[in-house]
Amino acid sequence: MPDINRPTQILMLVAPSFNISASMNFIDPLRAVNYLEGSGFFHWQFVSEAGGLCMASNGAEIATKALADVNITEADVVIVSTSWTPEDVSTPALLGAVRGAMRNGKHVYGLDTGAFVLAHAGVLEGKIATVHYEHMDAFIELFPEVTLSEDQYVFDGRIASCCGGTASVDFAVRMIRELHGPAIANAAARYIFHTEFRRSGTPQNPSHSEPLGVSVPEKLRRAIKIMEQHLEDPLSIPEICSQIDLSQRQLSRLFAKYLNKTPILYYRDIRLDRARGLVTQTTMAISEISVASGFASQVHFSRAYRERFDLSPLQDRGEGRIPFEFRAWPMHRRAKSKGGGE
Repeated sequence: MPDINRPTQILMLVAPSFNISASMNFIDPLRAVNYLEGSGFFHWQFVSEAGGLCMASNGAEIATKALADVNITEADVVIVSTSWTPEDVSTPALLGAVRGAMRNGKHVYGLDTGAFVLAHAGVLEGKIATVHYEHMDAFIELFPEVTLSEDQYVFDGRIASCCGGTASVDFAVRMIRELHGPAIANAAARYIFHTEFRRSGTPQNPSHSEPLGVSVPEKLRRAIKIMEQHLEDPLSIPEICSQIDLSQRQLSRLFAKYLNKTPILYYRDIRLDRARGLVTQTTMAISEISVASGFASQVHFSRAYRERFDLSPLQDRGEGRIPFEFRAWPMHRRAKSKGGGE
């Protein structure tokens, strides 16, 4: 970790459409430490490739310094904060900054989809990383040499990554604890009303957690989990019912009550959701995506895709780049990945 006998210099490297919430959630505990301790334990600056105002994914803008005007070797921690289409912002200048920081012994972190940029820079090979769950399928397809974790954040030597959102607070508190001990870290967390610290190893979507406390029957969860595990090789609804010991009529009632869909339609939709992530976040051939999403016919796939998203896969790739709709279930993966330790 950086030298605690001087202020820790943080360089937050943002790109257009970055997640401003994830970025500010990381900075706020550092601000709290400076205020509570009456000393500048942490200094930070926001930097973008072009400099000037950089627009976040929610339309807010933040003032930044130009990357060319910053000496990256003066930073202790370089944080890459990106969100949608991270491949579009993985420019030579940005990748060069990441590589330069690593060569100079700096700590390099990724927020939200920042790990995509780190992987494009070639610094994640053989490492463990994480990204927001909606982008996990795309990451697995693009970077098989990286072990992808489902955890909210992962530290692996001088490299770390975080899925974003409020997990960025825990990410920052973990760094504060490592640098200045638990007393200061606890005080900062209390000050910003972050009353429960989520340790390394906390999954992004705990299997029995609903933010509003809504209860979903266990057999419905099991049916959905089976569907998620068989996206490329779909099972029939009777096969799923057999595995959870439930009749098709009972399963249909559960889906109607809690999801307002039939089991067949829900299963098709989560396969299409997976497909849309691959269409908009990778350069995989549409025919390959069709197979990877469990559609035997590309014609059938394209027809179903248009029915769900109101545009064809090629239109979505070329014109859309539109975030697919939020779902309450984890992003779908073909195999469970490894997690990082405390």
